[in-house]
Amino acid sequence: MNPFASLTQTVGTRLDGAGYVVDLLLRSALAIRRVPRRTRFTLDMAFNAGVRSLPVTLVVAAFAGAILAMQTGIELRRFGDSAVLGTITALSMCREMGPFITGVILAATVGSSMAAELGTMKVSDEVAALEVMSVDPVDYLVLPRVIALAIMCPILTVLSNLVGMYGGSVIAEHNLGVSPDLYWISAREALTSSGTLLPKEVYVGLFKSLVFGAAIATVSCASGLRATGGALGVGLAVQTAVRNSVILIIVLGFIVTWFFYFLTG
Repeated sequence: MNPFASLTQTVGTRLDGAGYVVDLLLRSALAIRRVPRRTRFTLDMAFNAGVRSLPVTLVVAAFAGAILAMQTGIELRRFGDSAVLGTITALSMCREMGPFITGVILAATVGSSMAAELGTMKVSDEVAALEVMSVDPVDYLVLPRVIALAIMCPILTVLSNLVGMYGGSVIAEHNLGVSPDLYWISAREALTSSGTLLPKEVYVGLFKSLVFGAAIATVSCASGLRATGGALGVGLAVQTAVRNSVILIIVLGFIVTWFFYFLTG
């Protein structure tokens, strides 16, 4: 096969996969009115996505906040402006770091689990059996996962923000000589200076996490439902789900930030 034909085939495969993901997301959105019938399953998915991912999410968030405060504080101390360390840490965690960390962890843990579960069902013909019984796989398998992850990702993001700021306060106090009172006062002022009920940095971060959660669940379910070839196909589906989810987190994070801070001001 010549290089041009190979490139064309690769691009066609990628576009076909992207189209399948978009179609799955739209079908899930159209089926959202049937969520009450899947309440128990949705709650089970939310427990798996949120509670079981909580320890690793909080540990990573704490160290991310500590690293952010340490690296920023080293430079601020050179200019004698360590008093704004709480401001920078709080804004960075709420606006970008919290949603990003939570999204990546959920993609690596929950997203891979979803892709493996649905991929196993697909290669063992369980999905085909559901279709034979006139059960829509999107309604029965995909919708509860998308709703659960879209709900739990913002909740975990709030906890990540708090733990990350606390990790930054520990470093600020013990390594940079910034008092806890000064740190938390500057952080609070940074998040309440807009005068609105919910600061812009907070609601933009929560909106990002909502988008990340829906994207991770949809991409992971799509990878699982397109799995072929037995155990090897399931492994490739998990690999594809995590890779595409992380790429989407980065791209969608940029788009949301650009929209709220540059397009709309």
